[in-house]
Amino acid sequence: MTIGSGGSSIVVPRNFRLLEELEHGEKGIGDGSVSYGMDDGDDIYMRSWTGTIIGPHNTVHDGRIYTLKLFCDKDYPDKPPTVRFHSRINMTCVNHDTGLVDAKKFGMLANWQREYTMEHILTQLRKEMTTSQNRKLAQPAEGTYFY
Repeated sequence: MTIGSGGSSIVVPRNFRLLEELEHGEKGIGDGSVSYGMDDGDDIYMRSWTGTIIGPHNTVHDGRIYTLKLFCDKDYPDKPPTVRFHSRINMTCVNHDTGLVDAKKFGMLANWQREYTMEHILTQLRKEMTTSQNRKLAQPAEGTYFY
């Protein structure tokens, strides 16, 4: 987030930004279809996060709960986090062997902007599940995971 007045702007430091995201993620987001939180409360660098997406209605994902790992390196939020599905999923932007979300195939990561958050990523991935190329793709058995 950048705070500006007139011609000047202040860039919010990485840890302040992540603390803000943590607080937001813990309070719950919108309709509850996406959520996220830190993996280890003792990690002072706030790098490793777990996200959850509940599959959208009227798709093959309906009612499924997907877990993802988000890794915010030292360059976050200037650079996007690494995003990897832990739950097996078949989507055009997800590597079928590793679960890694391919930045080249997922516009939000390819065109990353500092203002984007983990919530934006999860919400956009959920939206991606509803697109014509993903909404009817055959899915792996529920409860299977990438390792």
